[in-house]
Amino acid sequence: MADGRDTSRRIVYAVAALAAGAMAIPPVRRRVLAAANGARHSVKRRVELLKGEAPPDAHAPPLRFFVAELGQLAAPAIRLFKPPLPIEEAAAPKVVILLPGFATHPWRMKYMAKELERAGHIVKRWGLGYNYGPTKENIELLANRVCSVRERYRQNVVLVGWSLGGIFAREVAKMHPNCIAKVITMGTPFSHTPYSNNMWRIYQAVAGHRVEEPPIETNTAEKPPVETVAFWSPRDGAISRRAACGLPGERDRAVALRCTHMGFCNSSEVILALDKELKR
Repeated sequence: MADGRDTSRRIVYAVAALAAGAMAIPPVRRRVLAAANGARHSVKRRVELLKGEAPPDAHAPPLRFFVAELGQLAAPAIRLFKPPLPIEEAAAPKVVILLPGFATHPWRMKYMAKELERAGHIVKRWGLGYNYGPTKENIELLANRVCSVRERYRQNVVLVGWSLGGIFAREVAKMHPNCIAKVITMGTPFSHTPYSNNMWRIYQAVAGHRVEEPPIETNTAEKPPVETVAFWSPRDGAISRRAACGLPGERDRAVALRCTHMGFCNSSEVILALDKELKR
């Protein structure tokens, strides 16, 4: 009995000593250690998200198209030697909000905005900086911005979403169809499977969740209750044509273009097609 009590007492003393030692760590150091531990877990989780296999029904673009996306790095320089686009002033200018693609900033769509403004359209940024994927919070912030722009200009807004930006556009249009005139997606993976692209591993590692487990409740293939147009390209090296074109009932119309995925934000063909769509 005495030996048992002594053993219990030693255990209690040991636990108390450990607790006292932990309390002796300065608060700043405790916060640093906690942050470092959290960072380790986050890195481990994101490395795990880089792994895995796509399901058998996934459809990804050919690798040669993915490599060809690098050619867009020269697009700004090449554009300097081309004549201005034949854009005429719109009879009924629209209010447009441009939504950038995954891991890109609105400045990537600056040339597109400039050309649409030449036609007399009012072009606004989405107001959320870089696009690292949807959350309940940023979807709500975007919805508030859209409604605010609609209120300011007293005109329903056209949402133009490039790649992942198109997912945001479709979701906000489902929430506030009374504020939206039209949704135009460009190379947006709203249909087929979330694995039908060459970017799902990178997306998972950056966003921190699996593509089939988004942090918002949504059916991306469900068409918003407004006019919805899907721009897609057979030369898209990132997103499958099956995912970006969609099926009847998932969009009102599909427009086939011949650009790379990165070209959706600055290709002359895309900008002219978008100008035409806004003037319909």
